[in-house]
Amino acid sequence: MRLTTRTNIAMRALMYCAVNQDQIVRKSDIATACNTSENHMAQVINALSHAGFLSTARGRNGGVMLGAPAETISVGKVFRTLEAGVPFAECFSQDKNTCPLADCCRLKGVLCEALNAFYSALDKVTLADLTENNCMLETTLATTERLSLTIPTA
Repeated sequence: MRLTTRTNIAMRALMYCAVNQDQIVRKSDIATACNTSENHMAQVINALSHAGFLSTARGRNGGVMLGAPAETISVGKVFRTLEAGVPFAECFSQDKNTCPLADCCRLKGVLCEALNAFYSALDKVTLADLTENNCMLETTLATTERLSLTIPTA
């Protein structure tokens, strides 16, 4: 199985927002930290906000933050939301299926079972599971403002 770049970027963005929870963060900062273009990040943020995973605020002090607590955002739900329009194989597409074996092939059933197991495993993992007590991730993704708050003073 191969995930789309969009889903990969979405998970990075969600982890960034989870590490910097309770802060409004800028799209440009997320894109830089996640090593992607602002254009791709804007598309992903739009999809994530429409699904309720992110909240956005416009204007001078606007930006992005988690739309729900990290412990309530399941990785499986994020993947299903973003991968829903992408057929796993040609035979999964009602419109573009040209496979001559479609009516008699048992592979589709096996693939369905495998996909259900894949999503079932991801349903058990929340965004909080990926980010809480993950010091390296926090160091990598924390905003400068957050880092400056955690530096001990003498």
